[in-house]
Amino acid sequence: MSPSSSCLVTKLSHYITLDDGHKDHLARLEKAERAFASGAEVYQAGDVARDMYVVKRGWLFSYTDLPDGRRQIVKIHHPGDIIGFPDVAMKHMTTTLHAAEDVVLCPFPKSSLDEILSTSPRLSALMLSIGLRDQVVFIDLLRVMGRMKAQERVAFMLLDLIARLRITNTSMTDTIRLPLNQSQIGDYLGLTNVYISRTFIRMEEEGLILRRADHLQLLQEQALAEMCDFYDRYSDMDTSWFPEH
Repeated sequence: MSPSSSCLVTKLSHYITLDDGHKDHLARLEKAERAFASGAEVYQAGDVARDMYVVKRGWLFSYTDLPDGRRQIVKIHHPGDIIGFPDVAMKHMTTTLHAAEDVVLCPFPKSSLDEILSTSPRLSALMLSIGLRDQVVFIDLLRVMGRMKAQERVAFMLLDLIARLRITNTSMTDTIRLPLNQSQIGDYLGLTNVYISRTFIRMEEEGLILRRADHLQLLQEQALAEMCDFYDRYSDMDTSWFPEH
């Protein structure tokens, strides 16, 4: 994997200027590739937490099961993401990783982080900040899930996804590809399939969104942001304290 073709390098370059050493470190994390078909489960909750994964192609989600069989999706993943940060401190995986479509992942042992942590303080600070930033986003999501209505929850999900996708696709305008079905969206937002269907129909009738197959256009992004009090956490990272190298 060359640095120029690394989706991880593309994503992290959004935040800081990466020198050749940084790029080489990151590209090595993507040197091995594994393909998984749509519907495959890459690992199960309870498996030994040995590896992390860079998403090279396709969408996945992490979920946990309730005792009665219900599912809660806790994180949606797309190209450029590193999967497994929350489990670095754990001996066993806390969620199950499911491929929402055909995907290509680059697995690497979490022990590989040792080289970055010991030789690149600046890159280490960035990866730490991304992990901590994701906790802030999770707090935002808890507020949405705990206090907001169905339409506000859907608005938050769409705005959060497009903000994340714009990091690696600066030419993205107002349209995203959404390879998740309504049941999966419901499992993420804590709503039934029927509620998700009705909410999408209502949002289309109000001129907020437009759906075409697996693509969705945000017609009134500012109105959606005001609806759910959305704040783009991805463009507000403070890198001023990072070490110089």
